[in-house]
Amino acid sequence: MAEPDPEPMSSGAGQRLGAPETLGISTLDPGHRPPAMPPGRHVSIRVRMLDDTEELFDISQKASGKVLFDLVCSHMNLIEGDYFGLEFQNHQKMMVWLDHIKPIIKQLRRPKHTTLRFTVKFFPPDHAQLLEELTRYLFALQIKQDLSCGRLTCNDSSAALMVSHIIQSEIGDFEESQCRSHLLNNNYMPDQMPLIDKIMEFHSKNIGQTPAESDYQLLEVARRLEMYGIRLLPAKDREGTKLSLAVAHTGVLVFQGHTRINAFNWSKVRKLSFKRKRFLIKLRPDLNSSYQDTLEFMMASRDYCKVFWKICVEYHAFFRLFEEPKPKPKPVLFTRGSSFRFSGRTQKQVIDYVRESEFKKIPFERKHSRVQYNSRVQHNSRLSPLPSPRHHEVPTESGVPENRADSPHRRHWQESVLVSAEDPIASRATRASPTHQRNGHEDRTGSVSRTEERTGSTRQTHPEHLSTGAVANSPHLSASSGHSHGMVNGQKSLELCGHSPDGRQPSPLTSPLLNDAGSVRTDDEDEVRRKRFPTDRAYFIAKELLTTERTYLKDLEVVTVSFQSAVGQDESTPDSLKNTMLSTFEPLHKFHTGFLREVEQRLALWEGRSNAHIKGDYQRIGDVMLKNLQGLKPLTANLTKQSEVLLELERACKASRRLEGLCRDFELQKVCYIPLNVFILRPLHRLNHYQQILERLCKHYAATHVDFRDCRAALADVSEVVEQLQGSLVKMENFQKLLELKKDLIGVDNLIAPGREFIRLGCLSKLSGKGLQQRMFFLFNDVILYTSRGMTGTNQFKVNGQLQLHGMTIRESEDEWGVPHAFTLVGQRQSVVVAASSLTEMAKWMEDIKMAIEMAKTSNGPSSDLLTSNLTDNKEPSPISENKAPPVGPPSGQGPVPLSVICWYRVQSLSFSESCRSLENQLSGNLLRKFKNSNGWQKLWVVFTNFSLFFYKSHQDDYPLASLPLLGYSVTVPAESENIHKDYVFKLHFKSHVYYFRAESEYTFERWMEVIRSATLPSSRARVLNSKEPHLH
Repeated sequence: MAEPDPEPMSSGAGQRLGAPETLGISTLDPGHRPPAMPPGRHVSIRVRMLDDTEELFDISQKASGKVLFDLVCSHMNLIEGDYFGLEFQNHQKMMVWLDHIKPIIKQLRRPKHTTLRFTVKFFPPDHAQLLEELTRYLFALQIKQDLSCGRLTCNDSSAALMVSHIIQSEIGDFEESQCRSHLLNNNYMPDQMPLIDKIMEFHSKNIGQTPAESDYQLLEVARRLEMYGIRLLPAKDREGTKLSLAVAHTGVLVFQGHTRINAFNWSKVRKLSFKRKRFLIKLRPDLNSSYQDTLEFMMASRDYCKVFWKICVEYHAFFRLFEEPKPKPKPVLFTRGSSFRFSGRTQKQVIDYVRESEFKKIPFERKHSRVQYNSRVQHNSRLSPLPSPRHHEVPTESGVPENRADSPHRRHWQESVLVSAEDPIASRATRASPTHQRNGHEDRTGSVSRTEERTGSTRQTHPEHLSTGAVANSPHLSASSGHSHGMVNGQKSLELCGHSPDGRQPSPLTSPLLNDAGSVRTDDEDEVRRKRFPTDRAYFIAKELLTTERTYLKDLEVVTVSFQSAVGQDESTPDSLKNTMLSTFEPLHKFHTGFLREVEQRLALWEGRSNAHIKGDYQRIGDVMLKNLQGLKPLTANLTKQSEVLLELERACKASRRLEGLCRDFELQKVCYIPLNVFILRPLHRLNHYQQILERLCKHYAATHVDFRDCRAALADVSEVVEQLQGSLVKMENFQKLLELKKDLIGVDNLIAPGREFIRLGCLSKLSGKGLQQRMFFLFNDVILYTSRGMTGTNQFKVNGQLQLHGMTIRESEDEWGVPHAFTLVGQRQSVVVAASSLTEMAKWMEDIKMAIEMAKTSNGPSSDLLTSNLTDNKEPSPISENKAPPVGPPSGQGPVPLSVICWYRVQSLSFSESCRSLENQLSGNLLRKFKNSNGWQKLWVVFTNFSLFFYKSHQDDYPLASLPLLGYSVTVPAESENIHKDYVFKLHFKSHVYYFRAESEYTFERWMEVIRSATLPSSRARVLNSKEPHLH
């Protein structure tokens, strides 16, 4: 095919290797040429690139801004050019964006004397949405500029970390004298000198990172900063307070100094407009909001208002719309308002275009980078693509075509990069992440710490990647084709996109799906990812160990860090309590920190991110578990101290109102997402998790498998410890439940008494003279309490009465009273008729009450009156006596919501055995969530425990974003009519509430279904204490 005639311009326009016609221009469809240059006088326009080099482009004055922008993108072979723009200073000394629709002559008064800057215009919330390495490199250059000029403000640690990634990209691995000399000669941030030691410390941890990996890590740090991508415009509010306005993917932001004080999400904004110097934001009506209907900000001039209004329109269209908005029809007589509209692709169109089109990767050079990998040659040059082997000719400044590839300088450049393509890092396909193809496996866990992963990794050369790489047609590589391997670790190399250099999945911290700011789908991307990493069931069992261990370590930190800092340092906390908690939990936290690190390293090796040449030796987990469970045995004494901690904490709270208040306040903090006492019992529950995981591994492995013997030995060790502690665990769970119920009830004197066991709580309707009234019933082994919700500011229940189980009988009475699912409790002093919400609920209540009556006949348990002295049966309770501590319980809507409250609102019941099972069946990991009427899937870190799902942005977060109590929900597989054509999807629904969740494999799908059903399906049998066993209290 004949080469297309180049448009006359003064800089070289490289062509994508293997692309027959397209010049790789981001705003054109595949196979299309750049728009024809309109006739007219030509002018040379200077454009400064992000690496501070300047290029001249010869263009007609009548050409639109889009023609110039396309030429710039074509020059760099930039596919994802829609994230960028051309910025210049107009005649009013304002920085404005080049309009793609208007002719250049109407925008640039003196084109020859104007320098346009090629910069990032749209900052996506997640850099993993940038599918090309070149695009990420350009973003990294933008971050470097913003950091250097002081626009990207942050704390010293973040700044030092970003600079460490920049210099890793430029000078390679850490060498102290070279690093220090480089920092002394180059300034990357204001006031850099005091931070040189910290920068060097961070740099020393980046060993092994390629420039592409460093770019990715730089963007990972930058995107979390509040000032990432922010361009402030000065303004004032109605009171004259000096503010700044900015626009981001989420909406319009308001800053005071460099602190964000307000944000108006696109979903809340009805209209943006300006009138003279006033910028107006009209909000949608919201009864819960205190804002006015229209907000007004004063800017320096009308032109400032218009510039900001335009960029807001473009940001909204780019991130929120599916496709480019159509132009408005021109009015016949009069025009009203601005005709400006967004011109170009939206983010969704860009991502779809890159994913659906097949591009060959064009090598490019990094200015200042002196990093050598394999045969890569040091070279400093400007940002420019490597020419095609087909030697695409472009005019020189003198107008004479020059074959740039034939010049000695170019030949050296070309050969150096082509040779370096043997490195799998360099030979990756266009849409591949920097390191996901090292051995044919894909990472989806992000499990290994960066330092350990890279220092321990061994990069191998796999020429088979070259068949789909950037330089597949290069004659320089023909000699290596004889060493090509068709398979790596038994799996073919695949092309993937959207991964971080260390194999981690894109973080959902600021995903547009999570922030309602975009329409990016993860469906196809995740479908491809699922095919890449190990498919062995044992791998997913080991991965469950990893994900749950991460959650467990976070739970330990709630006690060792958060609780100690909030309560443990207070003078009201007894020394005995401090010492007990410290000696119990600190050794456990230290041990499990090391255990988690080893599991992360093993999973990284198993996935193949660190050692491509290894097969089988590290595809197991039993040896790691055996070693660490044997190391856990000396800490068994710490596990038996959980009861001491519970008792010590309860005594201390009784003795000190201040400490009781501190504990109550701590439970209202976000980090304490479940009751504090549950965190204290976590170490015992974790042993059950280990046992379950090892049982599944032993069941999966054949007896001849290399991992079977270690797993069986580890299972024997942990089973021995669990058996020793099982009796005390049941007693402690009962004690913890009584402590929890004590906080939920008003009007009870001595709920925690020796021999008392909790059996069930839930909603029943009590028949009285006024008809059926909803009441909350609490069943113990000696008494039944019935309560009602009080008009208080807490989630507590007022006790209305009690029924002693001794001498009680129970009978069905549906026919007697004509009330469905009714039964009668006949006590020695009174009888009560109650009705359950369903036949199943009635059966559960009757079974447990009958069992409790039998226990009361043979038990010498407590029989004392539970109610306060001024309470009698069938009367509303009076407030707690003055000499008692104030009611303990979080105000409505704060802190962990008690399960009794959830049961009240969802008319459910909950047994002690079901509660224990929920705590012992904890599960965590990444899931994709979809609402009933939404289009995309949101990736979240999800933790199941205590009958609830807790949603996090990532496993590193300290507290959940939201929670979903599962009592009353049903879990099923979506029907065909629901059009959820994806694998491993389960559905949660309660009345009109519907949620869909996608797991990553068949095993994880089965596990999530199993644990959620444990919270939504009734227990087959009650779990109670042996009446002959001693009790904690």
